[in-house]
Amino acid sequence: MKKLSPLKISIIGFAVALNIVGAFIALNLRLPIYMDSIGTIMIAFLMGPVYGVITGIIGSFISGITFDIYSIYFAPVQIFVGLLGGIMFKGGFMKGYKMPFGVLILSIFSSLIGAIIAAFLFNGVTSSGSSYIVTIISNLGLNKVISVFLVQFITDYIDRFISVALILPVVLSLPERFKHKIIRS
Repeated sequence: MKKLSPLKISIIGFAVALNIVGAFIALNLRLPIYMDSIGTIMIAFLMGPVYGVITGIIGSFISGITFDIYSIYFAPVQIFVGLLGGIMFKGGFMKGYKMPFGVLILSIFSSLIGAIIAAFLFNGVTSSGSSYIVTIISNLGLNKVISVFLVQFITDYIDRFISVALILPVVLSLPERFKHKIIRS
């Protein structure tokens, strides 16, 4: 990875802000989705997986020390979203008719990581609005880990689909010379 230019730092800062604002809105409205990876996905698509990972880690850390301590523990999910999201975008799996399938693959693996963290560190109960759903399902008799994974997968898929659907048109509509300027800087 080359030295970070002021342009790259500014774009990453904007993406981190998107993650933080999205997470703050979802947390305070108790939404069953997270909205904390919009910026991570944007950077992964625009600048590549390594920068997506950086964005996800910084966003998780800042959210974790400011308003949602749970966010720090879920940094591995952000790392995976940035890494796999960038790789899949570059491979064409996040464009056109392949997009729902690409989001599905991303969601399966990120949900597995998130479910392991939520189930074993927090017994399935975190700051997310989806914790209410986990509690209901597990009280119906389903195993806690399976309950967490099921809810995590559904909410992750919806969350990632919305994020990709919002970011993809923006990234694809940017002029090529701007994208090249970012990459070269």
